Amino acid sequence: MGSAVLDRPTVAEEDIKQFHREGFLVARQLFSKEEIDGIRNRFMEASADGPIPGMSDSSGFSPSDPLSKYPRAMQPHWHPDSEAGMLARKYIIDGRIHDYLQPIMGEEPAAVQSMFYFKPPGARGQDLHQDNYYLRVAPDTCYAAWLAIDDCDEENGTLVVVPETNTMDIVCPQVADASQFFTTEHVEVPEGHTPLAVIMKAGDVLFFNGSLIHGSYPNTSPDRFRRSLIFHYVPASSDKLSSGYKDPMLFDGTVISIDAAVGGGPCGTVATTVFH
Repeated sequence: MGSAVLDRPTVAEEDIKQFHREGFLVARQLFSKEEIDGIRNRFMEASADGPIPGMSDSSGFSPSDPLSKYPRAMQPHWHPDSEAGMLARKYIIDGRIHDYLQPIMGEEPAAVQSMFYFKPPGARGQDLHQDNYYLRVAPDTCYAAWLAIDDCDEENGTLVVVPETNTMDIVCPQVADASQFFTTEHVEVPEGHTPLAVIMKAGDVLFFNGSLIHGSYPNTSPDRFRRSLIFHYVPASSDKLSSGYKDPMLFDGTVISIDAAVGGGPCGTVATTVFH
């Protein structure tokens, strides 16, 4: 499955139980320092002159916004002609990710999205949200594998999750605070729940459920990036998937077909992009 790995992880039954109980799981040091350095270097080289042609979602940022030079790269695995895209294509079907996702899902996963976030010093965050609001996977949900390319903590805007919201329905979002967040959706933290900052080292992977409320706050560090390579997956047996996520791919590279989600959905729209 995917790239050859000599030391494949074994996922403990208790880890799978934790994922289904809390909605997330951190796999520590799943990727090596050499692999992380290679990913970081390729994406920084690709962005040396600013937004990456054909990948970067650079609309709507003022010249003074740190994200104007370092907007997120969307679907780099669709661009295997570039070195950064080639790495995204390699790692989106990496066997180590499969070895976590398959027992979590209980079936074969299919890859549908890749993103690279630079999150430079001073960048705004992404307000709390649920991924399946965008992907519209049915009858199950989507699943994320969030690979830390830098050490992540509260100062540089690590990911924040709200444990045990993974069994919630999709909530219709409110409007986010544009001074703090660069995207527009905001989901309230339910009564009785508390957001948790997930502290990670480069090479750690955070797996989480598509209904889990999560987001990130601004990068207040004076000089530290918070880069991440993010993949989204759906069960291969899914009946529906929002139409913006073309060519679902199994871990052996086979492309499968999933019918497009149509109609309004619970919040009146069918979105086609997910942000972190």
